[in-house]
Order: sequence, then C-alpha cells, then structure tokens
Amino acid sequence: MFLTIPTLMTWTRIVAIPLIVGVFYLNIPAVERNLIATVMFVVFAATDWLDGYLARKLNQASSFGAFLDPVADKFLVCASLLVLVHLQRADVFVALIIIGREIAISALREWMAQIGASRSVAVHMLGKVKTTVQMIAIPFLLYDGRLFGFINTPVWGTWLIWLSAILTVWSMVYYLQKAIPEIRARAK
Repeated sequence: MFLTIPTLMTWTRIVAIPLIVGVFYLNIPAVERNLIATVMFVVFAATDWLDGYLARKLNQASSFGAFLDPVADKFLVCASLLVLVHLQRADVFVALIIIGREIAISALREWMAQIGASRSVAVHMLGKVKTTVQMIAIPFLLYDGRLFGFINTPVWGTWLIWLSAILTVWSMVYYLQKAIPEIRARAK
C-alpha cells in the first residue's frame, strides 16, 4: 500500500534530506543551524522505529513499505554523512566505508533475491546495532558542541562514527559469508 500512515512516515525521512542539508545554508548562527539540523535528524530518524511499530499495530505492513523503509534509512544516513564530511566533522574514509557497504549489501540483497536466496542475507542483529550506533553518532556530530554542558558531542560522535564504521565492515563480512554458499552453488 502506497499511502498508509507508516509509508507516509517513511517518506518523511526522504523529504527530510533537503531540509536537513538546507539548514546549513541558512544565514543564522552556526550554533542554531547545528541545533535545528540535530533536532530534525533525531525526529526524522525516530520515524524509522515508529513506522514499523504502526505498520504492525495498524496491520498496514506492505511489501512497498518493506522496500522503502531501508532505502529511506540509507538515504538519510548517507546524506547526513556527506554533510558531515563537507563540514569536516566526519572523515571521508568513514563515509566511504559506510556508503560503500550500503551500496554493496543492497546490490548483494537484490542479486540474492533474484536467485531466490534472499533469506541467506536477511537483516541480522549486527546490522541493526550498526544502524543504531550510526543514528546516535550522526546527531552528536551535527550538534557539534557541549550537550547539557558536559557531553562533548564532537568527541563522542567521532568515536561512535568510527565504531559504526567497524560494525559496518563486520556486518558486511557477515552478510558476505552468508551469501558465499549460494554464490558457490550458482558458480558451478
């Protein structure tokens, strides 16, 4: 179903991207830009949990929603990483690892679905942990200041984004290991 409440919430994550990017072009103090972008990211990222919950609760789960949900997450994360690289708050190497993995695993999942083996690369808890760490690191890096007067968000965000890069590689290796038996079977 294309226009259910959960699917509309998923669409908001895609619509959020130019809004978050656009904040950094506003002629307002950097502290305000950072706060606005951070709040927007947190609110829109929260729709990831909420749309899934509502889809189950309202019995509005759909194959289109299942397709769009991870795409929206990847768009939001990748766009935010590019903003952070541009602002020199995240290392380009981290962004390349995370974005490269998303492309590679998406392609792997598509190929595995075409050969009827999508279950072997189904979402795993390691991927969910990776996403959670990213969703915490990114607002810390967007905020770029002291939260509650004592949490140094650039330091915590940098540590967390590097941790998410490690989890990104680890989860990619996990998914590739799961796919290798199918790949070998098809190569014969």
